Order: sequence, then structure tokens, then C-alpha cells
Amino acid sequence: MAGTVAAVEGRDGWSSRTAFVLAAIGSAVGLGNLVRFPAEAGANGGGAFVLFYIFCIVLIGLPVLLSETLIGRHGQAAAPESYRKMAEESGASKQWELVASLGVLSAFLILSFYCVLGGWVLYYIGAFAGDVLSSGATSPAFAGSTFEEVEGLFPAMIANGPVTVGLNILFLAITLFFVIRGVSGGIEKVAVYLMPIFFILLIGITVYGLFGGAMNETLAYLFTFEPEKLTAEVMLAAVGQAFFSLSLGVAGMVTYGAYVGRDVNLAKTSSIIAGADTGVALIAGLCIFPIVFAAGLAPNGGLGLMFQTLPHAFQEIPFGTLIGLAFFVMVAFAALTSSVGLMEVPSAWVMERFNFPRSVAVPVVTVGAAALGALSALSTGMLSGFHPLGFIPLFEGMGMLDTLDTLTGKITMPICALLTAVFVGWIAEKRLIDSENGLSGGLHRFWLFLVRWLCPVALTAILLFGLFG
Repeated sequence: MAGTVAAVEGRDGWSSRTAFVLAAIGSAVGLGNLVRFPAEAGANGGGAFVLFYIFCIVLIGLPVLLSETLIGRHGQAAAPESYRKMAEESGASKQWELVASLGVLSAFLILSFYCVLGGWVLYYIGAFAGDVLSSGATSPAFAGSTFEEVEGLFPAMIANGPVTVGLNILFLAITLFFVIRGVSGGIEKVAVYLMPIFFILLIGITVYGLFGGAMNETLAYLFTFEPEKLTAEVMLAAVGQAFFSLSLGVAGMVTYGAYVGRDVNLAKTSSIIAGADTGVALIAGLCIFPIVFAAGLAPNGGLGLMFQTLPHAFQEIPFGTLIGLAFFVMVAFAALTSSVGLMEVPSAWVMERFNFPRSVAVPVVTVGAAALGALSALSTGMLSGFHPLGFIPLFEGMGMLDTLDTLTGKITMPICALLTAVFVGWIAEKRLIDSENGLSGGLHRFWLFLVRWLCPVALTAILLFGLFG
């Protein structure tokens, strides 16, 4: 497609609109879509939660997503420089670049512990691959092992420091392999090839559940409309899930937007990205819970669902070894496309701030993430007693991994997204916004209303709820 950033300005950029959309979807789709959303939906009113979640995606997530992307395309630079350029052209303080700097920091911190989780996924790929080789593809998983033995794989793995640190470094190295090759030569490639395979695996496992799992029970669990369960707390949970599902507040879409050509309509592409991300979250429930319910297990949430409940469920179903392997490969693809996006954010900043070539900037970021990630990897084992911010009530009793997760999820990301909405809605020159967002008429006025009023209110609520419960 003509008009890419690379062609226009001599910079590396997406080769096509499709490449940008797939990369952005890959960056947004991650572990939260596959595990957190289905568990939240089932526990918080089923269909009422899902409906309100979609409402939040459209009215809160999508407006902020478009805001971040248009800043990046206008600036054509790393996130802080893009904010500064738009601020200066709007006659505002260049200190607005600090919003993006906070997002860059958030991306780096998340990268450091996200790759720890990615390493755990690699461990289970190895476990299921070994099981396929030893037992064959048609048998249930881990034949001859008890439930307790399968459930015990996870605590044994996360308590093993050398294993968790090594897996973290391996996942970071895989991420580096793609990011160091640039936008069109690496980041784009991982999205263009892996995202279609991810969707094929997701649909394939879902179809298996449709015929071989407890689909009726799943539909009742996820989509029974129980409005009485839609309390203020549940609504805030839906708002938060919509916000985190799109990976807002980490300067990711600002960074990716900087590589987008002028011929791409940002409003349309942002809608496609948000729609695909929401679709994955909904289908994930139809993929996971039929298998869980067919095995007679409780639909626990969080990491326990993925790393303990599901492996046991694969023990109870035909082709469990093969389905389990396919599932964790699918999860690894989702985690990798997200980690690639996270690594690109600080890498782009290092390249621009210190005038480093990509071949130097990406390894620098990787080494820093590996060093910090080692503390997260060890926080579930030998450093479990190390609570870096334990003197603050919000972080009391938390190890490094949980500390970084809470710090970014409850503080830095909501602040960054909130200030982005304020910046685009109230500070940036209207003509600059109008030239980038791809909207007109009533849709433009409605989007501007959401960015100016509803998004700041909702993001403030997320921030306060996260801080004070």
C-alpha cells in the first residue's frame, strides 16, 4: 500500500494497513483476554457484565485508543517526542511529553514481568510436547499422573529459580529476535504470520469444545443475563477490563501509530482493532470453559485457571495431549505479539533519545528487562520474602512480580490514559486532531464528547478504585 511512513519520510514503517492492524491486534490481545475476561464475565453476572463490557469498549476504550494512535501518527516519532510535537504546535507546554514518558516506563516494567509469564507458558508447551511424544496425540494428557501431580507442576516450576529465570531470558530473547529486525522486517512479520495461526488455533479449540465439551453449560455461565449482579463494583471491573484489554496507557499505540501512513483512516482501523480484541475475549470463554466444565471442574479465575485447572481438564478429555499443546502454543503466540509491542515502546525511545541504532537499543532494553525480570521470576521462590514496596499499604505483602503488576495496572497506566484523554480533548489544537482522527460530522462531535468528559471520569474512577478499593 502506498503512503507508508517508510515511503514518505525514509523511516521504517508498516508495509500495509493490514500489517498495522494485525500488529496492533497482536499487541492488545494477550493473557488478559484469554484468562481474565472469561473468569470476570462468569463471576460477575454473565451476559450483563459482557454487555456492559462491550459498552465500555465502545465508549471508553475505543476513544482513548484512537487518541493514542493519532498522537503517534502526527508526531512520527517515539511517544514522548510525538506528545511534545503536538503540544508545541498547540501552544502548550512541552512537558506534556512526560505523559508519554510515564507510558514508556510502564511498558518497560510490564515487559520485565510479562516475559516471566511467557516463560511459564513455554514450560507448559515443553511439558505437553513431551507428553505427546511419550503418550501419543490421541490420549488424554498426562496419562498415569494424578490430579495432584498435574496441579503440582505449577508451584514446583515457579519455585525453581534457575528454571524461571532461564525461561524468562528465553522468552525475552525470542522477543528481541523480532524487535531487533525493525518494524517491517520483524515486528510486522511476527504479527502477519502468528496472528492468523493464533486465530486458527482459537477457533479450532473452540469448535472442539462445541462438539466435545460442555457448551450449553458454558453459554449459561457466560451469557445468562443477570442484571441484579451488575453492581457498581462489577461495572468498575468491566471498565477496568475494557481499559486493560486494549493495552492503553503504555504508549504502545502512540509508538505503533508513528509508523502508520497518511493514507490509513485511523478511526476505521481503531474500530477494527477494538472489535477484534473484544471478539478474542468473548471467544476465549467459549474455548476454555467447555473443556473445564466437561471435566467437572470449577471455573477458577486468574493464573490458576490456565496453569492448574486447564492442565487437569486436559487429563479428562480425548486428545487431551494434543489439545493442551495447541492451547499453550496459542497462548504463547498471544503473549509474544504483546511482548513485541511492549519491547518496541522503550526501544523506540532509546533510539531517539540517545541516537542509538536499533541493533544497540533493543539489546539495551532487553538486558534491563532481564535484570528486573529476574527479581520477578524469583519472587515466587527464593525471593518470596522480598517486598520492595511493602511499606506502602497498597503493596503490603507483595513480591516483585505482584508489585510491578499492581503499580502499572492500578497507578501508572490509568494516569497515563487519563492524561492522554485530557490532552487530546482539551489541550491539543483542534485542527491537528481533526486532521488525524478520520472522523467527521456527528461521529466526530460524539468522539470529542467522550474524550473530554466520559473517558476522564471513567479513568479517574479506575484510578481511585485501584488505589482505595
